[in-house]
Amino acid sequence: MPRISHPGHGSEAAAPARPAATVPPQSPPAAPGEGELAQLLRAGPFHLALRSALAARGLPLQRVQHRLAARGIKVGVTSLSYWQQGARRPQRTESLKAVQALEQILELPAGALTRLLLPAGTRTETARPTARPYRSLVAAGDAVEALLAELECPADGGLHTVGHQERVRIGAAHELRGRDSQHVVRAHRDGIDRYLAIHHGDPGCDPARVEVRAHENCRTGRVRWHRETGVVVAELLFDARLRSGDTYLFGYGFEDGTGGRSSEYLRGFGYAGGQYVLQVRFDEAALPVRCRRFSQVSPGAPRGAVADLTPSGRHRAVHLVETSVRRGILGIGWDWE
Repeated sequence: MPRISHPGHGSEAAAPARPAATVPPQSPPAAPGEGELAQLLRAGPFHLALRSALAARGLPLQRVQHRLAARGIKVGVTSLSYWQQGARRPQRTESLKAVQALEQILELPAGALTRLLLPAGTRTETARPTARPYRSLVAAGDAVEALLAELECPADGGLHTVGHQERVRIGAAHELRGRDSQHVVRAHRDGIDRYLAIHHGDPGCDPARVEVRAHENCRTGRVRWHRETGVVVAELLFDARLRSGDTYLFGYGFEDGTGGRSSEYLRGFGYAGGQYVLQVRFDEAALPVRCRRFSQVSPGAPRGAVADLTPSGRHRAVHLVETSVRRGILGIGWDWE
C-alpha cells in the first residue's frame, strides 16, 4: 500500500556579461549533491546554480534546448552555455521567460533561479518547493490531508529531504511487520522544529494498534489515525529549532503487523530532489518468488521503469536507490506464488 513523503521534498547577484566569439571548451561538471544544489539555489550565484541543476538532472544542453522549444521558447545552445558559465546573464523578457521554464524542466521550486537574477538585497527568503497534493499521489490522500489539517500542518511544511533511507520488514505470515527510517532534511524557513511522518497500512490494518517509535534526535508528539484507510500521522519533535538552511538528521519507525498479506511497498513524493533508498527484507520462512521495482506518476497511471530485483542470499532483502527523486511514486512489489 502507499506510503507518503510528508511536505519535505524539493530544494531550497552575479558576474557581469562579457563578449565571447566562441563557446569556451569545458569538461562536464561532476553531478553535485542535493546539499550543494540547495546551497547554490539559496545563495547563488545564478550561473553556478544553473550549472549544478543541469548536472544533477543529467540533462545535456541540446535536450534542454529541445524542451524549451517544445514550450515555444527559442534559446540557443550557445546562450545556455554562456548562462551556466557566467559569461552572460539572462536579461531580456524572452530570456527571463526561458529561465522560468528551466525551473520547471529541472524540477526546481518556482522562482529558484529567477530570484538569483535580482539585485543583491532584494531577494526573499529561501525559495520554497512546490508540492503535488496528496490526493494526486495516493488513494487515501483525502484522509491524509484531513489528518494534516487536524494537526494544523501548513501546506508547506518548511522542510525538504536531502536523504532518506527506509528499511521495511515483511513477516512470516506475509504481513508488513514494520519499517524504520533515517531522514536528513533541510529547512527552507526559520523556526521549523518538527516533522509529520505518515504510515499507510495494508488492508485490514488497525491504525490504533500501530506503534510509533522515535529513535535518534527526535521524540514522538501527537499521533492521529484514520481507521477506515489505515493511515497514521505522527508528529516527530526535533531537539532543536532550525533556521533556514540548517540540516537535521533524525530516525523513526512504525511497528505494524496488524494488516493482511502484503504484496508491495510504495512511497509517494510530492517534491522533487533528494536521495531515497528503500530496502525490503523478508522473513526466512516466507520468501517471495519474484521481486521488482517500479515508478508511477500517479496511482492510476501505468507503472514504468519496471526492473526485476533478486533477493540477496542470507540477508533475504532487495533494495532500490534513487539519487535524485522526481515527483510521483516509487515502489517495490513482490509475488508470493
